[in-house]
Amino acid sequence: MSITILIIGLLVFFAHFLSMQFRRTHVPDVLVLVILGIVIGPIFGFVAPSDFGRIGSLFATIALVVILFEGGTTLDMNVLGRSLATTGKLAFGSFVLTTTIVALIGFYVFDMPILPASLLGLILGSTSPAVVIPMVNSLRLSEKTTTVLVLESALTDVLSIIGVFALLQVHLHGEVAPGKLVGEVLSAMIIASFIGVLGGIGWLLVLGKVRDFPNTISSTLAYVFIVYGLTELLGFSGAIAALALGITLTNFEKFGLNRIPSIDRNIVPLNDIDKAFYSEAVFLLKTYFFVYLGISIEFGDINLAIASVSIVLMVYAMRLTLTRFIFRDASYSLRDAAFTSMMGPKGLASAVLATLPLKFGVPGGEMIRDVTYMVVLISITLTALLVMSYPRGFSQRSYARTLKKPLPSESAN
Repeated sequence: MSITILIIGLLVFFAHFLSMQFRRTHVPDVLVLVILGIVIGPIFGFVAPSDFGRIGSLFATIALVVILFEGGTTLDMNVLGRSLATTGKLAFGSFVLTTTIVALIGFYVFDMPILPASLLGLILGSTSPAVVIPMVNSLRLSEKTTTVLVLESALTDVLSIIGVFALLQVHLHGEVAPGKLVGEVLSAMIIASFIGVLGGIGWLLVLGKVRDFPNTISSTLAYVFIVYGLTELLGFSGAIAALALGITLTNFEKFGLNRIPSIDRNIVPLNDIDKAFYSEAVFLLKTYFFVYLGISIEFGDINLAIASVSIVLMVYAMRLTLTRFIFRDASYSLRDAAFTSMMGPKGLASAVLATLPLKFGVPGGEMIRDVTYMVVLISITLTALLVMSYPRGFSQRSYARTLKKPLPSESAN
């Protein structure tokens, strides 16, 4: 027990060191933390996911909710409005094309039936908010690009979750209504956003009174968990609700509430201390989250590893091409477009969804799980390597040619 507590403490200082080194060497802390988890988990067997029991998956959910909420508090509604068209094209384009590519590989390479192959595609169709948001914040991209990537990761997660459960219903009952599926997707996002906005407005009205009590700096995060839980119980996306809640708390002026005297005098906005606390919470949760992710990864045979590498390379090549067409606008710099093309990592949501086909008795469920775990690891590794390589002149010139964007020196002339 004493060694475990010692390691927990050392991890925090190690994570601070990694964050500092990222600015100098461009080696993402995400990758190092995942590798550390792999070393103490699958390689040496010091810990295993089963050691955490249900607390492991609960912790992963808490980390995701807090990361999404804190990401929402950093978004500006004006930038959000200008980014919606780009976000929609990138999110739906990336999700549909990734799902299609992976499903075809599952069907033709792994000889999976259509349904298991489609499940594999849907599981890997999303990008991970828990990987993308901290990395984007560390890279300090433009507000517009940051907004696009944060929203894309949240939307594709919802699409992936709903799609997987819909196909599992097909497996159990033999059919699913397309109209019902589309309705579920739209309601999960629209109604969840509405719940998040209403929850944010309600919290702004009572926050001043809550602060009269001692030790309430964490009360907002507790409220976020309540909104998330209630939204999930109602059958909608708690993740989208948490994101919308965060956006509302820092953009309430855009709703015109400050122009209503009876409401304006009761509104108490978030202050710098609140935001610093949320940022610190994200840092701590992110540190343990990625170590846990490394511990959770399971390795298959070498053939699966080679096939998983092929999946990742094809998906990232597709994303590079998609970014070229979507980011043609001159308002997106080469740096923004290049890093957007790199942000396709899979995360814990994919890893958790990958366990469901096996539980539901889907043929090839074990292969779906093993391929997904490998793709999660390889995609995070590739994203990290691409980020590290970008400052090099050769890499920038390659992206400039591919994305049809001028180099920084050329755009300055």
